[in-house]
Amino acid sequence: MSAPLKRVLFVCLGNSCRSQMAEAFARAYGSDVMIPASAGLTPAHDVAPDTLRAMSAKGLDLRDHFPKSLRKLERAKFDLVVNMSGFDLPRNVGPDVREWDVPDPVFLEYEEHCEVRDAIERLVMNLIIELRSK
Repeated sequence: MSAPLKRVLFVCLGNSCRSQMAEAFARAYGSDVMIPASAGLTPAHDVAPDTLRAMSAKGLDLRDHFPKSLRKLERAKFDLVVNMSGFDLPRNVGPDVREWDVPDPVFLEYEEHCEVRDAIERLVMNLIIELRSK
């Protein structure tokens, strides 16, 4: 019998760039070990155009994604919360919170946006490898 899937929440500030990218990579590469979701502390209105473009370049379509607040997901239970916001999260967000120091690419040039995307992809892959080894 395989281990149950871990529920993982990726959090950033606007749920427009970083957490959306992390969720998409986690869905694409780690669906055998996790059920990912994403949210923002202060959700934007839309996923950033450069995020859509950068993820499309990796073969991942985020056009149907939209920013969500932590409040919208407050009833869900998560095994792990990955905080990329740079701010403290509410205490009740989850039992295991990890901090990832990832710059917010929302106002960066497209090339820098892609560098952040690639850093997030590496971090997500490392998390997937870790979860697979358990």
